[in-house]
Amino acid sequence: MPDVAESLVLALRDARRRTLALIDDLSDRQLEVQQLGMLNPLRWELGHVAFFFDANVLGFLDGTPPLLPEAVELYDSFRVDHDERWDLPLPSRRATLDYMRRVATAVERRVVECCTERDRYCYELALLHEDMHGEAFLTMRQVLGYPPPALPEPGPPRRPPVDAGPCPGDVHVAGGRFELGAHPGRPQFVFDNEKWSHPVDVASFAIARAPVTNAEFMAFVDDGGYACRALWSAPGWRWRCKHAIESPQYWSRDSGTGAWHRRVFDRHVPLAPHQPMVHVGYHEAEAFCAWAGRRLPSEAEWEMAASVNVSSGGKQLYPWGNELPPLPPANLDAALLGCVDVAAHPGGDSAVGCRQMLGNVWEWTSSSFYPYPGYVVDLPYREYSAPWFGYRKVLRGGSFATRARLVSTTYRNFFTPDRRDIFAGFRTCARTV
Repeated sequence: MPDVAESLVLALRDARRRTLALIDDLSDRQLEVQQLGMLNPLRWELGHVAFFFDANVLGFLDGTPPLLPEAVELYDSFRVDHDERWDLPLPSRRATLDYMRRVATAVERRVVECCTERDRYCYELALLHEDMHGEAFLTMRQVLGYPPPALPEPGPPRRPPVDAGPCPGDVHVAGGRFELGAHPGRPQFVFDNEKWSHPVDVASFAIARAPVTNAEFMAFVDDGGYACRALWSAPGWRWRCKHAIESPQYWSRDSGTGAWHRRVFDRHVPLAPHQPMVHVGYHEAEAFCAWAGRRLPSEAEWEMAASVNVSSGGKQLYPWGNELPPLPPANLDAALLGCVDVAAHPGGDSAVGCRQMLGNVWEWTSSSFYPYPGYVVDLPYREYSAPWFGYRKVLRGGSFATRARLVSTTYRNFFTPDRRDIFAGFRTCARTV
């Protein structure tokens, strides 16, 4: 087997082991949750992962019909509206797992037999799509209060940093002409919304070395930030009032001591002061910035602070360089199933001195999600980016639950500003330099 095909097969098996481990310990009843927010039915999510390979690898490349005759009507996310997925006659757990096995076997066979550049694009697209849904499974387990899963190690064992502490202060980044986006010809997979790098002018700015911590956000909460209309944008205040939001997602006060706790999967734990604020929406991040006299970075500022090589003036794929080691200097791959202090992983600092720009928490930016100049929809997944342009906000960097092979300094995530279920936090910029 050629090296490229062999690597792909190993990665596909790794992704599938992770997917199955994310639901292995759940009972059939736990898989049958009732409709809740933006979640998908867990059993639907499993079938959808298999269908994506079935349609966008086997179907797109070979023109073959789905291995499950009714798969399109059940699992095509652009044919089946989100609210309809809860009432579908989904196959049983056993039948769903059998469908997944049959598709995986057919895809592996095809990878070995044919691995042209076009084929490889489809294989990697489907692989990374499964990785995205792996993070979604962890999000669901958090929302539903299920215990954390037992996951296979994706690489060498990782020990959690102990009491790394805070990482205060700003770094000053000289402005200038910056190439925003992915460069053509790079060997790593590139999604259509990262294409292609183009010049933008960025004014000098000062950006926080680390994301906002629980302790910093707690000060905003305890100062009445959720009740102060002046701190919120008009859309943010409407959202806050409509949903009667008075505190962060999963936070609760101890009735005896008054101390804040946070629910992490199925456990309530004391708030870790130096860990990053997580499960915070764009509206809340924006209100905090108004309270603190700060602002959110634009995605160009974020990417510049994460990727610029101050020595050469060029860009790096990762904050620490252009290589992804087996043990990245970042909290990724769900290896620890939670956040670490913002001062952890100093080896992953960007060239300008920002820490944890990959991993730990996704970071909201002030930028709305729009295509780059010359944007072209990539096939076969024409619905990946285009339907969402204009009304979502860009997030950067990845969370503790994100697979390391998915993210780089140019990767763009995008969600509506009300979403608090995702593993998202934020860092801030000074209003003036």
